[in-house]
Amino acid sequence: MSNLYIGLMSGTSMDGVDVAIVDFSKIQPKVIAFHTLTYTAELLQKLNQLCAANDDEIVDMGQADRAVAMHFADAVKQILQQTGLQPAQIAAIGSHGQTIRHHPNGQHGFTLQIGDPNTLAVMTGIDVIADFRRKDIALGGQGAPLAPAFHQAVFRHSKHSRIILNIGGISNITYIPKSIEQDVIGFDTGPGNTLMDAWCKRHLGEPYDHNGHWAASGNRDSRLLQQLMVEPFFAQSFPKSTGRETFNLDWLDNHIATLAQSPSAESVQATLAMLTTCTIASQINVFDDVEEVFVCGGGANNDFLMECLENELVEVDLATTNELGISPDAVEAVAFAWLAYAHINHIPGNLPSVTGAAKAAILGGFYHRN
Repeated sequence: MSNLYIGLMSGTSMDGVDVAIVDFSKIQPKVIAFHTLTYTAELLQKLNQLCAANDDEIVDMGQADRAVAMHFADAVKQILQQTGLQPAQIAAIGSHGQTIRHHPNGQHGFTLQIGDPNTLAVMTGIDVIADFRRKDIALGGQGAPLAPAFHQAVFRHSKHSRIILNIGGISNITYIPKSIEQDVIGFDTGPGNTLMDAWCKRHLGEPYDHNGHWAASGNRDSRLLQQLMVEPFFAQSFPKSTGRETFNLDWLDNHIATLAQSPSAESVQATLAMLTTCTIASQINVFDDVEEVFVCGGGANNDFLMECLENELVEVDLATTNELGISPDAVEAVAFAWLAYAHINHIPGNLPSVTGAAKAAILGGFYHRN
């Protein structure tokens, strides 16, 4: 059987789908190719609308489910064409899909990702593993984060306790102790880029703050930062996960409205960068044996944010996952290629110490190409 797998990942930032071809024939996975296919403006608008209640949303969801799958299929076809590989050479695709709701708590907690895997399998001619999160929720877990099992398998070091920090739309950390006797711990810390991106889109018309230049031009507002830090999620114990259901512009606007004087737009951006920084650093500092922190996700490309993190995490060595052999942009896509590999090889894809599930389980459903 082929050891080549494709991973597809689109996160809460909803900027498009990351696709990676990964070779798992050796202990250390090798990224053969990586590519990002940006969503069209029309599809992005539909997806943003689906993240909140609206009229006729079941029909909209059904149509977007197919549209996302077709977009994912186009991304797969493009990367195969770039590499000269044929569908028959790929063992399987691991597709995360696009999250539109994540409400894991309560008796009927759920998470919902769209991107019909049947359509994806038919259009690419490759078997698909998808729907990774709901088995964990069925077992009483949060269904997130799932990347820590991959981080443990690939990034554990016998001499150094380390943290993998993913700054996507939402930020999450994976604590990987050097001792195999200790549990890996992972959870969402709060907003990553999602608030900064949304605020930038509103005021500059840009999808994100390039290198954090706009945030760097402002001064953080201590009153607003203090107000934002009161959010109950930050004080919750892990396991925990969150999403745009909590951290969105309405949430931010409501907090700004409580201030006697509204700060400038650039000061709000600077404050949001500090919110991401402080909520990450406060959680990392809980683990007093950590020596190394490796950053991945879009936030690794934000120079201002990385500078803020360096100032807050003075006791650890801070670097990106480039130092571990995988581009920060590709880590999440590689993780879902690994989850497909794990499914095929009967390896559990979740960690109960991370998600709170009753037990470890093989994740995902299998969707045949034929």
